[in-house]
Amino acid sequence: MIEPLVVARGLSKTFRSRRGPVHAASDVTFESHAGEIFGLLGPNGAGKTTTLRMLATILTPTAGHATIAGFDVGTQPGAVRENIGFLATETGLYDRFTARETLRFFGRINQLTNGEIRNRSDEMFNMLDMAELADRRVGTFSTGEKQKLSLARSILHDPPVLILDEPTFGLDVMSARTVVRTIDLFREQGRSILLSTHIMRIAEKLCNRIGILYKGTLHAIGTVDELKAQFGGEDLEEAFFAAVGNED
Repeated sequence: MIEPLVVARGLSKTFRSRRGPVHAASDVTFESHAGEIFGLLGPNGAGKTTTLRMLATILTPTAGHATIAGFDVGTQPGAVRENIGFLATETGLYDRFTARETLRFFGRINQLTNGEIRNRSDEMFNMLDMAELADRRVGTFSTGEKQKLSLARSILHDPPVLILDEPTFGLDVMSARTVVRTIDLFREQGRSILLSTHIMRIAEKLCNRIGILYKGTLHAIGTVDELKAQFGGEDLEEAFFAAVGNED
């Protein structure tokens, strides 16, 4: 049996505040294989970003463990980072760079050769319909154009695992459509993709399996059809509310 590229076992994160502990994620357990999009579906504050950031080695888990491509996120963070592309909701792009300069900068961080950077950059620009943006400064980009550049940056070093936090956040219909198509292409290339979203339509359209995350707890995992069969309802939205017990 082929080993999963992503394994999370009991991942938990507790933050300290003046009012006491905040359990942002509690005992989150799942796996994701090559060629699969695994979605974390839940509203804002459900723990999606916290979970993804633990897997990306940005946050240290309070409890539990995880591996990416066989590397432990706690003890082998450098190797984990080499094997992931991470897309955050904040683009973190430098406005004075052009798109090409941005990819060159991140290519060098990932120790790609100049030839590899050039070839991969051209591939990304064509794939994301960004050829005419390649030599424009990022500060002139729309929100959608910045998001597409961030996606290109995350995949530039050709990692086997992509971690995408709300990849269609703030995008217009046309830009979101391009991003969705590109993510689907990355799946066809055999990558394991972790994707968080609060949009039911995106989860239904893209995800092979969905984990329903609410108040830091993973309430259910399955395909759309499996979730509807388990919890009832005609669509994913009804299954979601049944799974979390119709809270709030």
